[in-house]
Amino acid sequence: MNHNLSIVVVCKNEAGVIERLLHNVKNVANDVVVYDNGSTDGTQDIIKSHAVKLVEGPWLGFGPTKRKAVDLAVHDWILFMDADETLDDELKGAIAALDLSNPFVVYNISFKNHIGNKHVKWGEWGGDHHLRIFNRKQVNWDLAPVHEKLVLPKEVRIKNLKGHLLHFTMRDTVEYSQKMVKYALLNAEKYFHKGKRSSWIKRNLSPGFTFIKYYFFHLGFLDGWEGFLTARMTAYYTFIKYARLYELQRQATATKPDIN
Repeated sequence: MNHNLSIVVVCKNEAGVIERLLHNVKNVANDVVVYDNGSTDGTQDIIKSHAVKLVEGPWLGFGPTKRKAVDLAVHDWILFMDADETLDDELKGAIAALDLSNPFVVYNISFKNHIGNKHVKWGEWGGDHHLRIFNRKQVNWDLAPVHEKLVLPKEVRIKNLKGHLLHFTMRDTVEYSQKMVKYALLNAEKYFHKGKRSSWIKRNLSPGFTFIKYYFFHLGFLDGWEGFLTARMTAYYTFIKYARLYELQRQATATKPDIN
Protein backbone atom coordinates (compact mmCIF):
# COMPACT_ATOMS: atom_id res chain seq x y z
CA MET A 1 0.00 0.00 0.00
CA ASN A 2 1.18 3.52 -0.79
CA HIS A 3 0.37 5.76 2.18
CA ASN A 4 1.01 9.00 0.28
CA LEU A 5 -1.54 8.36 -2.45
CA SER A 6 -5.28 9.00 -2.77
CA ILE A 7 -7.45 7.19 -5.32
CA VAL A 8 -10.23 9.35 -6.78
CA VAL A 9 -13.23 8.03 -8.74
CA VAL A 10 -16.14 9.89 -10.34
CA CYS A 11 -19.22 7.78 -11.05
CA LYS A 12 -22.93 7.65 -11.80
CA ASN A 13 -25.07 4.50 -12.04
CA GLU A 14 -22.15 2.09 -11.92
CA ALA A 15 -23.71 -0.61 -9.71
CA GLY A 16 -22.61 -3.27 -12.17
CA VAL A 17 -18.89 -2.48 -11.93
CA ILE A 18 -18.11 -0.36 -8.85
CA GLU A 19 -17.83 -3.39 -6.56
CA ARG A 20 -15.04 -4.84 -8.69
CA LEU A 21 -13.11 -1.57 -8.60
CA LEU A 22 -13.41 -1.06 -4.84
CA HIS A 23 -12.34 -4.63 -4.11
CA ASN A 24 -9.40 -4.26 -6.50
CA VAL A 25 -7.95 -1.09 -4.92
CA LYS A 26 -8.57 -1.77 -1.21
CA ASN A 27 -4.88 -2.45 -0.51
CA VAL A 28 -3.43 0.09 -2.96
CA ALA A 29 -3.98 3.36 -1.06
CA ASN A 30 -5.24 4.36 2.38
CA ASP A 31 -7.53 7.06 0.98
CA VAL A 32 -10.20 6.28 -1.63
CA VAL A 33 -12.69 9.00 -2.61
CA VAL A 34 -15.76 8.28 -4.75
CA TYR A 35 -17.70 11.28 -6.04
CA ASP A 36 -21.18 10.18 -7.08
CA ASN A 37 -23.17 12.59 -9.23
CA GLY A 38 -26.71 11.32 -8.97
CA SER A 39 -26.81 7.51 -9.14
CA THR A 40 -30.28 5.95 -9.01
CA ASP A 41 -29.31 2.26 -9.33
CA GLY A 42 -27.99 1.55 -5.83
CA THR A 43 -24.38 2.52 -6.56
CA GLN A 44 -24.19 4.52 -3.31
CA ASP A 45 -25.23 1.52 -1.20
CA ILE A 46 -22.42 -0.55 -2.69
CA ILE A 47 -19.90 2.22 -2.04
CA LYS A 48 -21.08 2.58 1.58
CA SER A 49 -20.33 -1.10 2.18
CA HIS A 50 -16.62 -0.41 1.65
CA ALA A 51 -14.15 1.57 3.74
CA VAL A 52 -14.02 4.52 1.33
CA LYS A 53 -15.22 8.13 1.36
CA LEU A 54 -18.48 8.71 -0.56
CA VAL A 55 -19.33 12.26 -1.56
CA GLU A 56 -22.51 13.03 -3.48
CA GLY A 57 -22.74 16.14 -5.61
CA PRO A 58 -23.84 17.61 -8.95
CA TRP A 59 -22.45 16.97 -12.42
CA LEU A 60 -20.50 20.04 -13.55
CA GLY A 61 -19.02 18.74 -16.81
CA PHE A 62 -16.10 16.32 -17.10
CA GLY A 63 -13.23 18.68 -16.28
CA PRO A 64 -14.87 20.65 -13.45
CA THR A 65 -16.34 17.52 -11.84
CA LYS A 66 -12.98 15.76 -11.84
CA ARG A 67 -11.30 18.81 -10.31
CA LYS A 68 -13.92 18.95 -7.57
CA ALA A 69 -13.41 15.26 -6.80
CA VAL A 70 -9.63 15.68 -6.69
CA ASP A 71 -10.02 18.48 -4.12
CA LEU A 72 -11.76 16.01 -1.76
CA ALA A 73 -8.71 13.74 -1.43
CA VAL A 74 -6.57 13.58 1.70
CA HIS A 75 -3.25 13.40 -0.14
CA ASP A 76 -1.83 15.64 -2.87
CA TRP A 77 -0.76 12.64 -4.94
CA ILE A 78 -3.74 11.36 -6.92
CA LEU A 79 -4.44 8.15 -8.83
CA PHE A 80 -7.51 8.96 -10.91
CA MET A 81 -9.66 6.01 -11.98
CA ASP A 82 -13.01 5.35 -13.61
CA ALA A 83 -15.54 2.96 -12.11
CA ASP A 84 -15.06 0.40 -14.90
CA GLU A 85 -11.31 0.04 -14.34
CA THR A 86 -9.01 -2.15 -12.26
CA LEU A 87 -5.25 -2.49 -11.74
CA ASP A 88 -3.30 -5.63 -12.60
CA ASP A 89 -0.86 -7.05 -10.04
CA GLU A 90 2.25 -5.67 -11.77
CA LEU A 91 0.82 -2.15 -11.73
CA LYS A 92 -0.17 -2.51 -8.07
CA GLY A 93 3.42 -3.42 -7.26
CA ALA A 94 4.76 -0.45 -9.22
CA ILE A 95 2.41 1.92 -7.41
CA ALA A 96 3.36 0.52 -4.00
CA ALA A 97 7.05 1.15 -4.79
CA LEU A 98 6.61 4.82 -5.78
CA ASP A 99 8.28 7.24 -3.36
CA LEU A 100 6.33 10.22 -4.74
CA SER A 101 8.97 12.68 -3.58
CA ASN A 102 9.01 14.82 -6.72
CA PRO A 103 5.75 16.72 -7.35
CA PHE A 104 6.89 17.57 -10.88
CA VAL A 105 6.57 13.98 -12.10
CA VAL A 106 3.44 12.60 -13.75
CA TYR A 107 3.04 8.86 -14.25
CA ASN A 108 1.84 7.34 -17.49
CA ILE A 109 -0.08 4.05 -17.35
CA SER A 110 -0.63 1.56 -20.18
CA PHE A 111 -4.20 0.37 -20.71
CA LYS A 112 -5.75 -2.93 -21.73
CA ASN A 113 -9.20 -2.06 -23.05
CA HIS A 114 -11.96 -4.67 -23.10
CA ILE A 115 -15.32 -5.11 -24.77
CA GLY A 116 -17.09 -7.50 -22.45
CA ASN A 117 -14.26 -9.75 -21.32
CA LYS A 118 -12.24 -9.57 -24.55
CA HIS A 119 -9.03 -7.57 -24.58
CA VAL A 120 -9.00 -5.44 -27.75
CA LYS A 121 -5.34 -5.33 -28.80
CA TRP A 122 -5.43 -3.43 -32.08
CA GLY A 123 -7.24 -0.57 -33.79
CA GLU A 124 -7.91 2.67 -31.95
CA TRP A 125 -7.59 0.99 -28.56
CA GLY A 126 -4.30 -0.78 -29.18
CA GLY A 127 -1.34 0.68 -27.31
CA ASP A 128 -3.62 2.96 -25.28
CA HIS A 129 -2.07 4.85 -22.35
CA HIS A 130 -2.98 7.79 -20.15
CA LEU A 131 -1.52 10.05 -17.47
CA ARG A 132 -3.26 8.99 -14.27
CA ILE A 133 -0.96 9.65 -11.29
CA PHE A 134 -0.10 13.27 -10.51
CA ASN A 135 0.45 15.77 -7.71
CA ARG A 136 -2.54 18.11 -7.57
CA LYS A 137 -0.40 21.04 -6.41
CA GLN A 138 1.34 21.04 -9.79
CA VAL A 139 -1.07 19.23 -12.14
CA ASN A 140 -4.83 19.06 -12.41
CA TRP A 141 -7.69 18.66 -14.87
CA ASP A 142 -8.65 21.52 -17.15
CA LEU A 143 -12.20 22.88 -17.15
CA ALA A 144 -13.30 21.40 -20.49
CA PRO A 145 -16.85 20.00 -20.33
CA VAL A 146 -15.80 17.01 -22.47
CA HIS A 147 -12.48 15.51 -23.64
CA GLU A 148 -10.84 16.99 -20.57
CA LYS A 149 -7.11 16.64 -20.07
CA LEU A 150 -4.47 17.24 -17.43
CA VAL A 151 -2.73 20.61 -17.59
CA LEU A 152 1.04 20.03 -17.37
CA PRO A 153 3.44 22.84 -16.44
CA LYS A 154 6.61 22.90 -18.55
CA GLU A 155 8.67 21.66 -15.58
CA VAL A 156 6.75 18.39 -15.36
CA ARG A 157 8.40 15.15 -16.50
CA ILE A 158 6.47 12.06 -17.56
CA LYS A 159 7.49 8.59 -16.39
CA ASN A 160 6.03 5.25 -17.45
CA LEU A 161 4.88 2.67 -14.91
CA LYS A 162 5.10 -1.08 -15.37
CA GLY A 163 1.87 -3.04 -15.52
CA HIS A 164 -1.53 -2.23 -16.96
CA LEU A 165 -4.81 -0.63 -16.06
CA LEU A 166 -7.63 -2.92 -17.17
CA HIS A 167 -10.51 -0.98 -18.69
CA PHE A 168 -13.78 -2.85 -19.10
CA THR A 169 -15.15 -0.08 -21.24
CA MET A 170 -18.37 -1.50 -22.69
CA ARG A 171 -20.59 -4.39 -21.63
CA ASP A 172 -22.47 -4.59 -24.95
CA THR A 173 -23.33 -2.68 -28.12
CA VAL A 174 -26.24 -0.89 -26.44
CA GLU A 175 -23.99 0.72 -23.83
CA TYR A 176 -21.30 1.32 -26.45
CA SER A 177 -23.62 3.18 -28.84
CA GLN A 178 -25.18 5.25 -26.06
CA LYS A 179 -21.79 6.42 -24.83
CA MET A 180 -20.53 7.25 -28.30
CA VAL A 181 -23.61 9.35 -29.11
CA LYS A 182 -23.34 11.13 -25.75
CA TYR A 183 -19.67 12.01 -26.28
CA ALA A 184 -20.23 13.01 -29.91
CA LEU A 185 -22.99 15.45 -28.98
CA LEU A 186 -20.97 16.92 -26.12
CA ASN A 187 -17.92 17.35 -28.31
CA ALA A 188 -19.99 19.01 -31.03
CA GLU A 189 -21.11 21.59 -28.45
CA LYS A 190 -17.49 22.10 -27.41
CA TYR A 191 -16.37 22.59 -31.03
CA PHE A 192 -19.23 25.03 -31.69
CA HIS A 193 -18.35 27.23 -28.72
CA LYS A 194 -14.71 27.24 -29.86
CA GLY A 195 -15.75 28.44 -33.30
CA LYS A 196 -14.82 25.25 -35.16
CA ARG A 197 -16.73 24.47 -38.35
CA SER A 198 -18.27 21.34 -39.84
CA SER A 199 -17.24 21.22 -43.51
CA TRP A 200 -18.67 18.99 -46.22
CA ILE A 201 -15.52 16.86 -46.12
CA LYS A 202 -15.73 16.37 -42.36
CA ARG A 203 -19.40 15.36 -42.50
CA ASN A 204 -19.21 13.11 -45.54
CA LEU A 205 -15.67 11.76 -45.81
CA SER A 206 -14.17 11.83 -42.31
CA PRO A 207 -16.34 8.95 -40.97
CA GLY A 208 -15.20 6.64 -43.78
CA PHE A 209 -11.56 7.65 -43.42
CA THR A 210 -11.82 7.04 -39.67
CA PHE A 211 -13.05 3.48 -40.23
CA ILE A 212 -10.31 2.72 -42.77
CA LYS A 213 -7.65 4.16 -40.47
CA TYR A 214 -8.50 2.05 -37.44
CA TYR A 215 -9.74 -1.14 -39.11
CA PHE A 216 -7.02 -1.49 -41.75
CA PHE A 217 -4.03 0.76 -41.00
CA HIS A 218 -4.17 0.14 -37.22
CA LEU A 219 -4.91 -3.57 -37.80
CA GLY A 220 -8.29 -3.57 -36.07
CA PHE A 221 -9.35 -6.53 -38.21
CA LEU A 222 -7.02 -8.71 -36.14
CA ASP A 223 -9.45 -8.35 -33.22
CA GLY A 224 -12.25 -10.00 -35.19
CA TRP A 225 -15.81 -8.83 -34.53
CA GLU A 226 -14.73 -6.52 -31.72
CA GLY A 227 -12.19 -4.83 -33.99
CA PHE A 228 -14.85 -4.23 -36.62
CA LEU A 229 -17.24 -2.93 -33.96
CA THR A 230 -14.80 -0.42 -32.49
CA ALA A 231 -13.83 0.93 -35.94
CA ARG A 232 -17.47 1.28 -36.95
CA MET A 233 -18.44 2.94 -33.68
CA THR A 234 -15.59 5.45 -33.93
CA ALA A 235 -16.67 6.25 -37.48
CA TYR A 236 -20.25 6.68 -36.23
CA TYR A 237 -19.03 8.97 -33.45
CA THR A 238 -17.22 11.09 -36.04
CA PHE A 239 -20.36 11.35 -38.20
CA ILE A 240 -22.65 12.31 -35.28
CA LYS A 241 -20.15 14.89 -34.02
CA TYR A 242 -19.86 16.75 -37.31
CA ALA A 243 -23.55 16.34 -38.18
CA ARG A 244 -24.55 17.91 -34.87
CA LEU A 245 -21.95 20.68 -35.27
CA TYR A 246 -23.45 21.46 -38.68
CA GLU A 247 -26.91 21.68 -37.09
CA LEU A 248 -25.65 24.09 -34.46
CA GLN A 249 -24.03 26.25 -37.15
CA ARG A 250 -27.28 26.41 -39.15
CA GLN A 251 -29.33 27.21 -36.05
CA ALA A 252 -26.95 30.02 -35.12
CA THR A 253 -27.13 31.47 -38.64
CA ALA A 254 -30.92 31.27 -38.68
CA THR A 255 -31.23 33.20 -35.41
CA LYS A 256 -28.85 36.04 -36.31
CA PRO A 257 -30.71 39.37 -36.56
CA ASP A 258 -31.03 41.00 -39.98
CA ILE A 259 -29.06 44.26 -39.77
CA ASN A 260 -30.33 45.58 -43.11
